[in-house]
Amino acid sequence: MLGMTCISSAFRRPRILIIGCGDIGQRVVAHLGKTHAKPKIFALSSSPERFAALRQQGITPIEGNLDHPETLWRITRLASKVIHLAPPQNEGENDLRTRNLIQILSQGAGSVRRFVYVSTTGVYGNRHGDYVDETSAPLATSARSKRRLDAESVLRHWAIHQGVNLSILRVPGIYGPNRLPIERLQANTPALNSKEDAYSNHIHADDLARLVLGALFIGKPQRIVNACDGSEQKMGDYFDEVATALNLPKPKRLSREEVRSAVSPMLWSFMSESRRVRNTRLPELKRPLLYPTVAHYLKTLKEQ
Repeated sequence: MLGMTCISSAFRRPRILIIGCGDIGQRVVAHLGKTHAKPKIFALSSSPERFAALRQQGITPIEGNLDHPETLWRITRLASKVIHLAPPQNEGENDLRTRNLIQILSQGAGSVRRFVYVSTTGVYGNRHGDYVDETSAPLATSARSKRRLDAESVLRHWAIHQGVNLSILRVPGIYGPNRLPIERLQANTPALNSKEDAYSNHIHADDLARLVLGALFIGKPQRIVNACDGSEQKMGDYFDEVATALNLPKPKRLSREEVRSAVSPMLWSFMSESRRVRNTRLPELKRPLLYPTVAHYLKTLKEQ
């Protein structure tokens, strides 16, 4: 009997489902292999052309589209841990994709025990350079931030009623390999002058992946954590720093009116919000940052 128990336990590998397994999701899987006993990893994807690449990384792809709930039946009762990295749809103030996701997961009531949702610090809105932390009330103004806030709200309600340990990571600008503003600098896109410039916040892609794992395994229930490096840097200074490290021209500094007329409405919506985000609860996840500031990462590029 003991032998049979050991054999059956060997087949009960922990199962993790990743919703939206792009760059960050794949980094999560890579770091997972370094720090934990290898679980069975599934990824929901609407792109069959990516399946071979996912399989090469030890990920089992599950075809499905969050915009079409009838395609999601395969993920019911599939995994006890879920990482939600997929963005909302591009229109409206409600995140219909997250609503479709929890509707299908609810059909396997009790199967999901831990859930990590990667949201955005954009839900804090424009604070005109003031500080915010995890206890600050959201003031989302843009439609994209309102969709994220809607996702947080429906997930918290669902998690409480389903008995799911939910962690919400509010994430600022992600940087790292293939995530630096190189094209913007090469296009000579202007930045705001220092007096009118906005504070921005950052997190390295690998640090974010590690924080996702921290939340997945030891995150406190129904907890919001600001997943940022906590540094205070204005956006134009960030661009200057990257330009210097990569030997690219620094952007021109212009007034708000001049910049607004020169950039897309989407880019302006990011540039016009200023806040300094404190990561007060980050130590709870017990994942010291590999890159405490952008400068730490850019230094590694110079050393290569």
